[in-house]
Amino acid sequence: MSKTLLDQIKQANPIITNVANSVTVDQVANVQNIIGASPIMSSDPEEAPEMVAIAQALSINIGTLSTEPIHQMKTLMAEAYRQAKPVVIDPVAVSSIHYRQKIIDELLALGTPQIIRGNAGEIAYLAGLDWQANGIDAGSGEIDLVKVAQTAAKKQQTTILLSGPTDIITDGHHTTKVANGTPLFQVHVGSGDMLTGLCAAFVAVSPDNPYQAAIDAATTFAVAGQLVAEAMPTPLPGSFYPQLLDCLFNITAADVQTHAQVTEVLTHE
Repeated sequence: MSKTLLDQIKQANPIITNVANSVTVDQVANVQNIIGASPIMSSDPEEAPEMVAIAQALSINIGTLSTEPIHQMKTLMAEAYRQAKPVVIDPVAVSSIHYRQKIIDELLALGTPQIIRGNAGEIAYLAGLDWQANGIDAGSGEIDLVKVAQTAAKKQQTTILLSGPTDIITDGHHTTKVANGTPLFQVHVGSGDMLTGLCAAFVAVSPDNPYQAAIDAATTFAVAGQLVAEAMPTPLPGSFYPQLLDCLFNITAADVQTHAQVTEVLTHE
């Protein structure tokens, strides 16, 4: 990973404005705060200009939708693009619900986010590919996941982080795999949302290189999860989350570099 981004977050304490999934709002706030960022949750469009002005990045999660949050998302995103602040989007369950597809299409029409983080099914939708998804779960398909991510990145003209047992990060031209992690991520509701929150923290200090920011966020999160699971006598989901927070609080760039299983995927344009 980049040697400096994690340290930069801890030194700069970037403010991240979030429209969060109400199911995981505390988890996202905790993980951003523990890594060194300063999370703010926003729910009123009236405060959008100031909320964006004081922030170094905006994170949008469509996990819990209703009329007011949708209006807030659109207002904040329009303001972020106007102020040239980096935007991260998490298109929760977009692969299986038509209404969510309509909303994410409207959000993406406002401008190009720096990073989109989703599971295989969600990213397949953004790539325009068929996929059998089940709600927030990734579902299954026969498509090469690297090609899914690359196709989505090219179509959306952004950096894609397709998270799963192996994370795939691509801007459509360069692609990286992160093989760290633990199966406990799959049974903890909120793992993806926390990773999205970390992407916002990393891109806040690397707005000109969202691809590297996404790699560093994914690697840091995956290594932390792996270290926690390996240290547990019996890996169990109930005790995994608090220990994950402790690990993220203590983890250093050197720790991540020592344990990272990161490979660049060679592609032919």
